[in-house]
Amino acid sequence: MQYGIQLYSVRDTLAKDYYGTLKAMADLGYKMVETITVPGVEASRVGEWCRELGLSVSGTHTGAHALTEENLENTIRDHQAMDCRLLIIPGHDLSTKEKIDEFVALVNRAQPELEKAGITLAYHNHSHEFYPNQDGQIIYHEILNRTKMKLELDTYWAFNAKKDPVFILDKLGERMIAIHLKDGDEQGHGYPLGMGCAPVKAVWEKAKEMGLPMIVESETLTPDGLTEAKICIEYLKQLEK
Repeated sequence: MQYGIQLYSVRDTLAKDYYGTLKAMADLGYKMVETITVPGVEASRVGEWCRELGLSVSGTHTGAHALTEENLENTIRDHQAMDCRLLIIPGHDLSTKEKIDEFVALVNRAQPELEKAGITLAYHNHSHEFYPNQDGQIIYHEILNRTKMKLELDTYWAFNAKKDPVFILDKLGERMIAIHLKDGDEQGHGYPLGMGCAPVKAVWEKAKEMGLPMIVESETLTPDGLTEAKICIEYLKQLEK
């Protein structure tokens, strides 16, 4: 099995030594990285480093502002520089009907242009998308029904919202493009894989069955990102035995 890691997991070293952090992930056995923006580090350089280290950029977490008319061309160029074909919006303020309407219009306008460039557009959830917003809308349903975006299911945040991530994966099927494999407790506190109470093994089995890319995310930097990244991949290797 090949696994990716969301680089937010190692943000403590990423800003200080991007290349060294990528190398550490490759040395641990990760084959893919999901990038975040670090000021001063150009996408072309990230692409060069990943190719050198044998890593693929499975996706980016890129804010919706990158889809505006004035930014979209640069956004496409940056993804192409990293050989990346997946742009994931890592959440957005969709707390009112007006904000949802604006967001839907933005992504529906940008998505065809991204597709022409060979880039898939997706959305990454947290917990609040499964609850009513200020105007009573369920954000996740609005995204499902009013856009054609693919979905990266953050399986822990779905669990935290009292949803069954395995059921969601099974129900939404082809809308899923990847998952965040993640652990934590019922109060919203994250832990490395195998140290919380989220249904990590069941999610792993379902994602494996569906052939979905599995992207590890461990957010708490306890004691640091590299240690958590190591705990996570060692847990996954044990699952394979």
